[in-house]
Amino acid sequence: MNVVKIYTDGACSGNPGAGGWGVVIINKTDIEKFCGYEKDTTNNRMELMAAIQGIAKQEIGSIITLYTDSKYVKDGITSWVMNWKKNNWITSAKKPVKNKDLWQKLDLLCENHQITWKWVKAHQEDISDETKYNNMADELARGGILKWKD
Repeated sequence: MNVVKIYTDGACSGNPGAGGWGVVIINKTDIEKFCGYEKDTTNNRMELMAAIQGIAKQEIGSIITLYTDSKYVKDGITSWVMNWKKNNWITSAKKPVKNKDLWQKLDLLCENHQITWKWVKAHQEDISDETKYNNMADELARGGILKWKD
């Protein structure tokens, strides 16, 4: 059973402001890295976009472990989204869900895969793979912002 590991991160210069997202995908011994950017966005949108882009590159039915340093993304997709859908995309505070468009995309993508969501602490310096690849995704996300500004 092959488990694809996906490390994601989002960044923003200003919030809102120019944003970037980064993804590192490890499939067996292959490592794929990519990033993107948006001119006017938020950090949370870039965190969501990183997860969406990483999952979207996988074949349907993939077994994935996705690492994110965003509790917003992890908690949202593993817990909050079920109630949001039941409540017609209204939060428990009776307000519209922020970033609904991206949550819906992410939710739809998740239906096609078996995903284990893991939270990893950001900006660490230990020698673990989680730290190494999270930091790599962070560099890619920050690099995405720089691409936009070029």
